[in-house]
Amino acid sequence: MERPNKNQSITIAFYNVENLFDTFNDSATNDDDFLPGSAKRWTKKRYANKLYKLSSVIKKIGDGESADHPVIIGLAEVENKHVLNDLVAHDNLTACNYQYVHFDSSDERGIDVALLYDYTQFQVTHSETFSVYLEDEQGNRDYTRDILLVTGMLYNEKVSFIVNHWSSRREGEKATESKRLRASGRVNYIIENLKADDPDSQIIVMGDFNDNPSDTSIENMVTHSMLFNPFKTVLSRQKGSLNHSFQWNLFDQILLSTNFLDSTNTKFSLSHADVFNDKWVTQYRGKYKGQPFRTYVGKKYHGGYSDHFPVYIQLIVK
Repeated sequence: MERPNKNQSITIAFYNVENLFDTFNDSATNDDDFLPGSAKRWTKKRYANKLYKLSSVIKKIGDGESADHPVIIGLAEVENKHVLNDLVAHDNLTACNYQYVHFDSSDERGIDVALLYDYTQFQVTHSETFSVYLEDEQGNRDYTRDILLVTGMLYNEKVSFIVNHWSSRREGEKATESKRLRASGRVNYIIENLKADDPDSQIIVMGDFNDNPSDTSIENMVTHSMLFNPFKTVLSRQKGSLNHSFQWNLFDQILLSTNFLDSTNTKFSLSHADVFNDKWVTQYRGKYKGQPFRTYVGKKYHGGYSDHFPVYIQLIVK
């Protein structure tokens, strides 16, 4: 893949892939739901179908808007390096030159974040993870996903990507809000360190934040770290990245440091942000028509893609 021509658009995406587990038992994690003998009957055939479905989505994000496949894709809910190896080696993606950055975290469910990148367009120079310290009601450590930092050269410009998957709202939005506020504070800490080393750092923060653009945890990052959130105007009654009780949410977002908006200091400029919700990745009939076509609903196998739509931004390379 050649370098984009001047003023050509490139795609940067984020995708919560809904429990991308292999079929092998890992005694160190709680992966028992995703084994051939489990109630979900997670078989090699279903795993292969999942890889086919996800790979077919990934290569199409931003299709028709940029010259080629996404250059960068942040992922959430991947089990390990094995599933990432299988994903990037899939026939749908072999021409994309994808490599990945992944670290095992201490998440109790054994799911992590990762970063896929086209190594012909982005060269990694540094990567590390940051834990988010949480406690349960008894004061015991509550292990969650680490935050992933990857810095590298994107078309000869230094750019840092921060990939997140914050605590869910399963026990209630207000009851769990403090966990997401703690995670947003951790992101602010990472950005402070980046800017202390280089005040002109170009930073992209992406993730499944389990909060909407107007929620306090997101606004905390925007205000404290001087980020721009193009997804604030994307969420509507008809559009989001996931649907709960027939209400759209936009928990999946990509935010940028404001220097991406200053054309005098960077070769990149933001074109727009959107949700990848083409009809073929949606539930095509019934009362859930138009919502993400999921792999599972509870323990019932539906054979779809994910319970989230991917989100993406288009950057113009000047």
